[in-house]
Amino acid sequence: MENTIVNIQHLVKSYKELTAVDDLSLEIKEGEILGLLGPNGSGKSTTINCLLSLLSYQSGSIEVFGKEMTPESYDIKAQIGVVMQDVAVFDEMNVRENIDYFCGLYIKDKALRKQYVDEAIEFTGLGDHVKFKPKKLSGGLLRRLNIACGIAHKPRLIILDEPTVAVDPQSRNKILEGIQELNRQGATIIYTSHYMEEVEQICSRIVIIDKGKKIAEGTKNELIGMIKNTETIIMEVKDMPDGMTAEVENLPHVYKTQRSGDKLTVYCSGGKHNLVRIVSLFNDRDIHLGRVNSELPTLNDVFLEITGKQLRDKEE
Repeated sequence: MENTIVNIQHLVKSYKELTAVDDLSLEIKEGEILGLLGPNGSGKSTTINCLLSLLSYQSGSIEVFGKEMTPESYDIKAQIGVVMQDVAVFDEMNVRENIDYFCGLYIKDKALRKQYVDEAIEFTGLGDHVKFKPKKLSGGLLRRLNIACGIAHKPRLIILDEPTVAVDPQSRNKILEGIQELNRQGATIIYTSHYMEEVEQICSRIVIIDKGKKIAEGTKNELIGMIKNTETIIMEVKDMPDGMTAEVENLPHVYKTQRSGDKLTVYCSGGKHNLVRIVSLFNDRDIHLGRVNSELPTLNDVFLEITGKQLRDKEE
């Protein structure tokens, strides 16, 4: 049986008239990479801060590693690694000194700490930059340093809040591969991101929250199965006669169309061979089609349909 690493039950956190977290319950099992998604102001950051006991809350309970989490739970906190969106390193220290400092908060044995620091440097690919100070690093290398400082002490639970913001694609791939490797090595991970493709790539389970409430959870495929849209067909159609849109909408499993210039977007729910059926209709009417593309729903479609919002570039 899988161990429960994090157990949040009926959490409520309010600020005067605003309820930031509203009766939220969430369990995270050992070995998961949990994607925590939500639009701006959804309560993600507040939930994480309550989990870390950085914020007090009105009601509910939080257990980590089977123990109640409190501000004085230093034994628990020593097993947690936190990598926040805002880079938190010392400008006056070089790469190695920064990693050594943060690792030293938890690992007092000097020989073991040196081993852990060396491993964190190798793991994040910073070996050629150990004497660089943060201001000399590119955005991607700075993000890697931020991660190295958060994971050098080999925590059992790692919280990563937007770790790939504003980095180049090569660094982003390096970071994502590193997160998956940390998970293979035994770490349980909570991951927040506004990049849906990242969540699809690495997360074993996803929780969507909005207005402080959990509104959906499951694997990527389970979440996709919750929404109406099962296929989106995008077609280039020039000189489409009046009434053709209505004919398309009358086809089986078509529930909506959108027309923009020469582009016709057809939304389908269920059914097979929707693309064949639609193309056949246009062929029967002797209407020439340009490019035709069929797209299956993504997590972004799930998020938009469930919350009515798009994820934005900035965290709450």
